[in-house]
Amino acid sequence: MALALLGGCDQLGIDTPEKVAQRKGAEAKAIGAACRHAMRAIEDCYLLNPKADKSAVFEGWREMDEYMRENKIEGVAPVVPRAVPSKSAEAASQGDVASSEEQESLPDAPSAKK
Repeated sequence: MALALLGGCDQLGIDTPEKVAQRKGAEAKAIGAACRHAMRAIEDCYLLNPKADKSAVFEGWREMDEYMRENKIEGVAPVVPRAVPSKSAEAASQGDVASSEEQESLPDAPSAKK
């Protein structure tokens, strides 16, 4: 009886863990393929999509690279460049940024006094 109830999950639109994993893998492959088509290096693709599964991103990037080489397709430069996170934003997210008091005491920091 429980098996019959679980079989209805697909009809109710409830995602199973397997479906979620498949969807995330497919999305990561699509991200990698799009990065390659947009002439982005794989490292840039990883940086721009930190939550995507790196192995799936690479797989998509590699497959698109092979496809483009076989069919002599040129990449398309992105029209709207995506903002790359600054190093200070990355450091802040990792907790490596000095406090504002420490930054004010640094000799290179601009002072308000003249």
